[in-house]
Amino acid sequence: MSAVTTQTLGRLTGAVRRGPRTRTGPRLAPGRPIRFGKALGPVLLLAVWSAGSAAGLIEPRLLSAPWTVVNTAGDLIADGRLQGHLASSAQRVALGLVFGTLSGVLLAVAAGLSRIGEGLIDGPVQVKRALPSLALVPLLVLWFGIGESMKVITVALAVFVPVYIHTHNGLRTIDSRYVELSETVRLNRRQFIRHVVLPGALPGFLLGMRFAVTAAWLTLVVVEQVNATSGLGYMMELARTYGQTEIIIVGLVVYGLLGLFSDGLVRYAERKVLSWRRTLAS
Repeated sequence: MSAVTTQTLGRLTGAVRRGPRTRTGPRLAPGRPIRFGKALGPVLLLAVWSAGSAAGLIEPRLLSAPWTVVNTAGDLIADGRLQGHLASSAQRVALGLVFGTLSGVLLAVAAGLSRIGEGLIDGPVQVKRALPSLALVPLLVLWFGIGESMKVITVALAVFVPVYIHTHNGLRTIDSRYVELSETVRLNRRQFIRHVVLPGALPGFLLGMRFAVTAAWLTLVVVEQVNATSGLGYMMELARTYGQTEIIIVGLVVYGLLGLFSDGLVRYAERKVLSWRRTLAS
């Protein structure tokens, strides 16, 4: 055997004895979150906006100064207009969330527990998923008119899809060991749904709710501009007619805060209900 072959075998033998070499380098460490870290971006944006307005680089007709927006918001609150429009919008979102969530959960359970149900339900839902809810507004106007029913149904359709998709996915990804255990302890159909199906689908459902609350507010801002007489979208559309940029910005800020607050509520519920799951974010 040549010297080269002997050296090669020696290196391989030594590598096998030492085992695989572990790669060292920077690792992803959770660490402690930065306090008020999520506020850094908005604060920087506000600072640039204020500086541009003060220096006259931003045309007031196109984008009102921050202090003008704040004064306008104070006036809207003082005369009660902002609270009235906010109450109308909140009512539409609440009704849309209720109807959309119930429909999404019920259909997801029916499709997740039955192959026949999945064949009948999942296909049409996937078709609806490819169609934006706002694209259905002309058809919904023909069916339900331009009243409150059309607005609530449009919001419900926007909520329904993410709730169904994520709840159905949660059902399909339940650990098979739990199903086998339920068969071992002989759970009946109702007990199986209560103790295995619903807890197993809960993480997917809560994830779907995070998408749903955001979709609800995004949809509402458009449908409230269709022959509405109240609501934040109506307030913004009226301001556009009269060129009141500051009121439009007030409406956008309120919409953003409402979406952030709604998502925060769902995330809080997720942390409480799913406290047993330890993730990098926690």
